[in-house]
Amino acid sequence: MKKRMVSLFALIMSVSLVLAACSGGNNNNSGGNSGSSPTSSSTNTDSGNGGQSDKPVDISVFAVQEQGIDLDTNKFTQFVEDKFNINFKFELNPSDGAKEKRQISLASGDYPDAYILTAYVDQFSQTDVLKYGKQGVFVPLNDLIDQYAPNIKAAMESNADLKAFNTAPDGNIYGLVSYSQCFHCSYPNKLWLNTSWMKKLNLETPTTPEEFKKVLEAFKNEDPNGNGKADEVPLSGSTEDFGVRVLPFLMNPFVYDDDRNYLNLTDGKVESAAIKPEWKEGLTYVKSLYDEGLIDPGAFTQNAEAFKKIGENADVQILGAGAGMHPAIFVNIDQGNKYSADYNPLEPLTGPDGKSYATHDSGGVAPGAKFVITNKASKEAQIALIKLVDYMYTWEGQTNAASGMKGIDWEDPGPDDVALGEGVEAKIKPIPAKEGEAPRNAGWSGMGHFYMPSEYRDSFVQGTDIYDSNAYERRLYEATLLYQGHEPEELFPIWSIWVDPAEADEASILQTNIKKYVEQNALQFVTGNKDLNKDWDAYVKGLKDLKLDRYLEILQKAYDASTQS
Repeated sequence: MKKRMVSLFALIMSVSLVLAACSGGNNNNSGGNSGSSPTSSSTNTDSGNGGQSDKPVDISVFAVQEQGIDLDTNKFTQFVEDKFNINFKFELNPSDGAKEKRQISLASGDYPDAYILTAYVDQFSQTDVLKYGKQGVFVPLNDLIDQYAPNIKAAMESNADLKAFNTAPDGNIYGLVSYSQCFHCSYPNKLWLNTSWMKKLNLETPTTPEEFKKVLEAFKNEDPNGNGKADEVPLSGSTEDFGVRVLPFLMNPFVYDDDRNYLNLTDGKVESAAIKPEWKEGLTYVKSLYDEGLIDPGAFTQNAEAFKKIGENADVQILGAGAGMHPAIFVNIDQGNKYSADYNPLEPLTGPDGKSYATHDSGGVAPGAKFVITNKASKEAQIALIKLVDYMYTWEGQTNAASGMKGIDWEDPGPDDVALGEGVEAKIKPIPAKEGEAPRNAGWSGMGHFYMPSEYRDSFVQGTDIYDSNAYERRLYEATLLYQGHEPEELFPIWSIWVDPAEADEASILQTNIKKYVEQNALQFVTGNKDLNKDWDAYVKGLKDLKLDRYLEILQKAYDASTQS
């Protein structure tokens, strides 16, 4: 699954405003000496060793090997080594097994000066951060930031969410997250409808679950692809991430489905959506679609590659609607593709009680840390490392790190260039790769993602034709506007709360068991292996037996602590 997540993320980044490996997602940039707005790299031009020696400071770094990047010869590596008087010694690890390798390195005591990870591949959990921080393995960054990192400091002073992500309950900053305010990643569970078929069959855009069902019935029964065969697949998806699961979009007209842990927040109380009567009502609706053959059974078992084979069926178009953060998951969006422009976003449906939710998450920000400094690092190395990351909190530094060096991967915009964000000044213009061009090896890709607030991402130049692959991010941006504001007034921010370390292992086990149980039973109810009327009470009892109440108690405690800090 990690391989697929990485490849999908790389796809989004290759055609969107961030030129390195989503999403989507997700969920980075820079900041000058005032506020959190990323600026140019006017600060921290002195060497990383604080002027104590002309000899470069040796720094060992645990890193993940990404395709097309050679960190030792990388142009950004060479640039920052010179800028901060560093001599990097990278300990490279393949993405498969990276988590295990870093755990082994810490357990053995044979660990490097720093870990600079790729968040969408692997990073430290909050539990890890607290554990190793309290053990003294991870160096608190508070004083280093105060003394040597004005851009990081300004960003956290002006961005309360960023500060909350980075600050442990004891007040220490043991590591830094990958902070990316990816707008389209913030609403991952979109539904893309074949509007070409809608037009051919003279169908109105559905606004309710029942209207949507009638559209799917027409897709199945009225031969919209015109080949005289009943080969249409009304609705499909897959079982992976990036919003490809079909249940959340279909459940959200009935009850909020976070597509993660099935949690709701009502008047400050943490609740399970999966035991509410509305959850049963939603499953009843989804089952009605399944029973009529309106949902591809493969949507509950197949991976994204199988999903895309449906969307890109060679002989004739067969897909009516696809679930996904973005349509490139299931259909090619290259210029001239015959199917790409047919799939357009469907606004969240409104259920019988007036609910019209859209799944919302942190937009690319994962809790934990992608960057830590260990107690193996000398003081010189600590200063050089924090100055390096502080540079990546500037617009120039973040772009050079994540997207590639200026003049190679990006340039200043021209007078006619338009930024992605409405009313935003264009500041960064990607330089597209030429067909057949070798990897430029000029940036750190996901390893370089540190701070990309929305104003940074919105400043990238984008075309205005949303069906042009070079304007794909604008297409996703405009699609996401349909979902914005459909999240509940109260959201349980599981991505940012810090669970008590004494309860973290217990909570993790409970979370895994409960999530698996909810998803398995949802599938059994939808497919008819369990009866929603006869087996519902036993299902609820099963959740209680898995200590659902205890799980909610732990989360409630963590949430209450976060609101009081």
